[in-house]
Amino acid sequence: MPTNVSPEYKKAEDAYRNAREPRERLDCLREMLRTIPKHKGTDHLQADIKTRIKQLSEELAGPKKGGRRGGPSLVVRPEGAAQLCLEGPPNAGNSHLHAALTGSHSDIGPYPYTTHLPVPGMLPYEDIHFQLVDLPPVSDDFMEPWFVNALQPADGVLLVIDVADPECLEQVPTVIDRLAEKKIFLRSGWQGLDEAQDADPDDADDANDPFSLILPTVLIANKSDLDPDPGEVETLEELLGLRYPALTVSAKTGDGLDTLGPFLFRALEIVRVYTKTPGKPADNDKPFTVRRGGTVLDVARLVHKDIAENLKFARMWGTEVFDGQQVGPDHIVSDGDLVELHV
Repeated sequence: MPTNVSPEYKKAEDAYRNAREPRERLDCLREMLRTIPKHKGTDHLQADIKTRIKQLSEELAGPKKGGRRGGPSLVVRPEGAAQLCLEGPPNAGNSHLHAALTGSHSDIGPYPYTTHLPVPGMLPYEDIHFQLVDLPPVSDDFMEPWFVNALQPADGVLLVIDVADPECLEQVPTVIDRLAEKKIFLRSGWQGLDEAQDADPDDADDANDPFSLILPTVLIANKSDLDPDPGEVETLEELLGLRYPALTVSAKTGDGLDTLGPFLFRALEIVRVYTKTPGKPADNDKPFTVRRGGTVLDVARLVHKDIAENLKFARMWGTEVFDGQQVGPDHIVSDGDLVELHV
């Protein structure tokens, strides 16, 4: 990206990176095009922005009468504590795993490409839920044209493989490379992992591209009931040169499925915050969720935008405050905090 961009453009670009909805991303793209300096050094970036504006505009407008389109937007609106997408090669068992984890009704069959559209489902963990989206498989021959849009709201990827299939040695690099062609990069680093993660040397370059999508990834070694060797996954990652954290599971028997919720909670650094209305009992059933470093103001935005705009202070109960302590909007919340918002 050109270094001599204006603060207005940089603000629009940051907003685009954080946008979760197609309409919001389109508005950000238009603002990027309006504020980008118009000179030879930005010609390529201007053309890229215009192309993406055209694509998003067509997708949001819907199909043309009597015409064909490259594919619908098919973006699943994020819900729950985070959105994770299941991806992998054909016949890795994505849909069976998704159904076992969420109780969804994904099409399941002993043949490839049984999934044609994104299928959302909710994985319960304690008193929160993670949204898992089952996506069609990727192969050397085919990848859905709308993958970039489907992955845009995701907080991470579950890369599902059939650990008993020797062809996964060829399939996994194919999936990674096909996604990279679309500027979707699967990385090993999860912010909340205790284990040290080496930075990928390409991440700095990818991060400078406003249209690159860098997603933390966990390898899900499915069908462990067919190959119970506990060292198989480590050997596979060594052969492939991968460093993803890995979970070994079986969608058929249920083995290992209970490890995913705790992993996501820790890796994504989820913080649960409970709320109460002044003079009323606390709502201890449905917490709001933010990430580590989130503030009282972030929680207020989740409750209602009007409350956030008019927030004066909050009273809090938790491990890092005195009971009923008054704090400002910028106070950082901790997991399990109880917040009473005052406007």
